[in-house]
Amino acid sequence: MKIITAMVQPFMWNKIAYALEDLENFPGMTVTDARGFGRKQSPGEQRAAQYDPFHPKSRIEIVAPDEMTESIVSTLVEHARTGKDGDGKVFVWTVESAVRVQTGETDDSAV
Repeated sequence: MKIITAMVQPFMWNKIAYALEDLENFPGMTVTDARGFGRKQSPGEQRAAQYDPFHPKSRIEIVAPDEMTESIVSTLVEHARTGKDGDGKVFVWTVESAVRVQTGETDDSAV
């Protein structure tokens, strides 16, 4: 199993969600509001006392079987891209275990 986390522009998550729902056996996702910034700052940006470097983002989290990871990541990237700074990032790492609270199922059957 993998956990896929995407930080995307907030106005893009709805478009991404519709695209992901079209994937066969898509396991579902969680979306939360987040704020952050990357290494690139706007040129000439003044660092005044009220300056806030954080920009709104949507954090999408998906736990999926290994075999779905590539299609989920490519769908995320395709539908999150605007071609402008701040489009976001996608991270993938291994999940050691999972438990479905309602039933007690574990690992792949919990997803």
